Amino acid sequence: MTIRKFAKEDRQAYISMSEEFYNSGAVLHPVNGKNFEKTFSLLLSGNPLADGCIAEENGEAAGYALLAFSWSNEGGGLTVWLEEIYVRPKFQCHGIGRSMISRILHKYGAKAARFRLEAESSNVRAISLYKRIGFSRLPYMQMILEPPFPCSD
Repeated sequence: MTIRKFAKEDRQAYISMSEEFYNSGAVLHPVNGKNFEKTFSLLLSGNPLADGCIAEENGEAAGYALLAFSWSNEGGGLTVWLEEIYVRPKFQCHGIGRSMISRILHKYGAKAARFRLEAESSNVRAISLYKRIGFSRLPYMQMILEPPFPCSD
């Protein structure tokens, strides 16, 4: 197994896996496919707010992880958001998800005050993995506001 940063040649593999992820039970709803293109372009641009990696098994794309970075006053520093962790079904239970997370923890652990992620409550295998790694439940209710925003002139 190989885990590495995305390269421009990974575009189609990333988009295919993102489509699989957003049409699985691991998420609440599908997203606009244009988001995948924007995200991949951002990853290749070197933007400091995002990072990601692709996992390969015998030269075949097996999974990916996307990260976003923010500052947390509550956490006391840099928060690394594990925005997406996806392993294709035929590669699940091979240690790929754990290996991607281990790589992320190793790369950013000295800089981060905390790592965060979200999981759909029915995704029990992923939640079990996250707990085994050491993640714990955060008892906040998450809320979002999407466009059109009120009072935006």
